[in-house]
Amino acid sequence: MKISKIIAFTIMLSLSNFAVADEGMWLPSLLNKVNLNEMHQMGATLSAEDIYSINHSSLKDAVVALDFGSCTGELVSAEGLFLTNHHCGYGEIQKHSSEGNNILRDGFWAKSKEDELSNPGKKVTFLVRVEDVTERVTAILTNEMSEDTRQDSIKSVSAKIEKEAKGDTHFDAAVRSFFNSNRFYLFVTETFKDVRLVAAPPHSIGKFGGDTDNWMWPRHTGDFSIFRIYTAPDGKPAEYSPDNVPLKPRHFLPISLKGYKKGDFAMVMGYPGSTDRYLTAEGVEYTMKLVNNTRIKVRGPKLDIISDYMATGEKATIQYATKYARSSNYYKYSIGQNRGLTNLKVVDKKRAIEQEFSNWLNQNEERKAKYGQALPMLNEAYANVTDDVAIKYIDEAILRGPDIFNYAHTFDALYRNLQSGNNKVQISTNVLSLYDRIQPFFKDYDAETDCKQVAALTKIYADNVDPMYYPAFIAEIQTKYKGDYTAWAKKLFAKSIFDEEKKVEAFLANPTLSVLEKDPVYQLSIQAFEMRSILQSANSADNEKLGRGYRLYTAGLLEMNPEKGFYPNANSTMRLTYGSVGDYSPRDAVHYNYFTTLNGYIEKEIPGDREFNVWPRLKELYYANDYGQYADADGTLHTCFTSNNDITGGNSGSPVINGNGELIGIAFDGNWEAMSGDIAFEPELQKCINVDIRFVLWVIDKFAGATNLIDEMTLIK
Repeated sequence: MKISKIIAFTIMLSLSNFAVADEGMWLPSLLNKVNLNEMHQMGATLSAEDIYSINHSSLKDAVVALDFGSCTGELVSAEGLFLTNHHCGYGEIQKHSSEGNNILRDGFWAKSKEDELSNPGKKVTFLVRVEDVTERVTAILTNEMSEDTRQDSIKSVSAKIEKEAKGDTHFDAAVRSFFNSNRFYLFVTETFKDVRLVAAPPHSIGKFGGDTDNWMWPRHTGDFSIFRIYTAPDGKPAEYSPDNVPLKPRHFLPISLKGYKKGDFAMVMGYPGSTDRYLTAEGVEYTMKLVNNTRIKVRGPKLDIISDYMATGEKATIQYATKYARSSNYYKYSIGQNRGLTNLKVVDKKRAIEQEFSNWLNQNEERKAKYGQALPMLNEAYANVTDDVAIKYIDEAILRGPDIFNYAHTFDALYRNLQSGNNKVQISTNVLSLYDRIQPFFKDYDAETDCKQVAALTKIYADNVDPMYYPAFIAEIQTKYKGDYTAWAKKLFAKSIFDEEKKVEAFLANPTLSVLEKDPVYQLSIQAFEMRSILQSANSADNEKLGRGYRLYTAGLLEMNPEKGFYPNANSTMRLTYGSVGDYSPRDAVHYNYFTTLNGYIEKEIPGDREFNVWPRLKELYYANDYGQYADADGTLHTCFTSNNDITGGNSGSPVINGNGELIGIAFDGNWEAMSGDIAFEPELQKCINVDIRFVLWVIDKFAGATNLIDEMTLIK
């Protein structure tokens, strides 16, 4: 059963008759109808037009999606300068690093625009406008349609709406589904393609605390990086060119030096990726037992192998820094989420809601006829998980585990064209494209490390999956190699062209079908992807049940509680969440303050440690008490703070804004005690962890001396 796309559009039902301030990822275009009065009561002075406007500049025009929603950023100058998290720029920082110029370790500060570094492929997207197109989409739908037919119809009418909205402009347009295909909105966006790295603190600031502190509070991480957007001279998006000019944004955020206190209003605008807030109880158990447990079993050994290689030297650390960070983040997340879901008895809470829903259905025959099949249909789909186990393991252990199989599979188009034998132009195009990928792949690749991953992760797949779902190569390991995965993997690499840059270059200089037909890595990649396709096809009936079941369940809940406030689950579209700065008590006899200070850097220091080393310049400034205009009224330099804003992945880098529309921080994490939050928001525990904007400015100004960047910004004292 493939459920990720389905549950990404499910909803969270408010537990009171009014919107809960800290809970909810709201569409900014609808604030005037739902949330504005409450926001004003909490301390906001902004109008709905100040936040979201089509005709005038507004806060939405200062917030961007990075790479179509992987992270968020905020404009802070009239020249296209924007802030995001250090971990959001980590890939770009790593790509520009080398043994002779290790900016990942040492940091980077462009003293002029000429020093800024280009990043091919990096994109930022602005929201232009949102339009409710529900009536137009649903007008063509009927209850008798199968889910596949329904989705085809939605795609058809959406394509027409998108084409009309785009017209002859350079904008993009997309119709998105909300409330599990019960409502539909059109999003018109503008994407810029020349994004340059301006600054990043050293690793010991930007990633201080490393994996140990990840998802934890108290936190002292300076998790920020700085980029700039460039446009063609006419102000429109363009690929990189030395003739491009800095973007002139419709709006950028002024920065507050006034700080905050407990209870102060705080809102976050950004692009949260996905939440699964209204999974059924069976859906929660599926997530825990299958999704999370698979990730934990596979990524633990994978991270150990990578860590061993990274410990061998600077080159290895640079090569695998981004891969390790991406894999470890959700490895720890999965552990924490299972822990939170268990401790907070989320499955029991879901069952109670389902019982309430069933009681409501049974009070009325018309309701039963309309929605009665929803829960039984969902339970039937979740009961059939044998092939799901194979899908999860083939994804984690083989297709997304080692690097070599996915890399080999990029040669598939060339393979097919070589088979046809009569498409020389297309073959040449394939070859040129594959040449362009050689250096980026092998720059961050170590064949010996990948060989170890292939052996270890393939064994994990075989140990946890029903033999009926084994690709053919696993039978070969168990017979010819007598279950010796290490010996098999070494022979696999020895016979392949894909483990060495020179071998790939030689092949592309004279590509022949016979080489790919004989290459064991390429053939294995075909087997793995074919098995994945077979498994996915076998899930079509379950996907039908899940699609219809969640759609009906969601519609029923909306009808059952017409007086309650609903908001759609995250789906990488712009959202606003509002709440307040505050502390919390995670467990008996433990209380956490709502901010940390630079004192914590010194207290946590472990000299020479990769996670807790403190840069000498930072210590020098600390002992001199040199905080300048960035010190709090209490005389300390605040580093991070917590608020009860509702965030998830994709919100990384989002601006934390006070009631006057001024930037006070950058969101970068959630807290360990509420890792269940993507499925069930916990108002007493859930916290958004933010880097204090004054700490960011202090690092830029006092630590790095990059006053050229401070001069661009508007500081409110």
